[in-house]
Amino acid sequence: QVQLVESGGGLVQAGGSLRLSCAASGRTFDSYAMGWFRQAPGKEREFVAAVTWSGGSTSYSDSMKGRITISRDKTKDTVYLEMNNLQPEDTAIYYCASRDSEHDPFDYWGQGTQVTVSS
Repeated sequence: QVQLVESGGGLVQAGGSLRLSCAASGRTFDSYAMGWFRQAPGKEREFVAAVTWSGGSTSYSDSMKGRITISRDKTKDTVYLEMNNLQPEDTAIYYCASRDSEHDPFDYWGQGTQVTVSS
């Protein structure tokens, strides 16, 4: 199993930036890719970004593309999500997740970190 712990959330004004971190532990060598998702109050959880451990290939949601950058540090088993020009609609709990292959769902999830953007 893979254990995931997010950090870096908080309160920020509109137009501000935050960097979220997700530290992985356990069977990290089995992990193929890491993803960030978010869930706003009353809404479904949605995909934000993903990155593969090996080649660093990235994918982004259309809603946040251009304002976010996902990266990984293999030496630290940590994935980051840099978010810029945050808006109130970005307020949500942000979760990181791990998948074992491109054919597997994201099976392992962290507890989430709250991001609140004030107007």
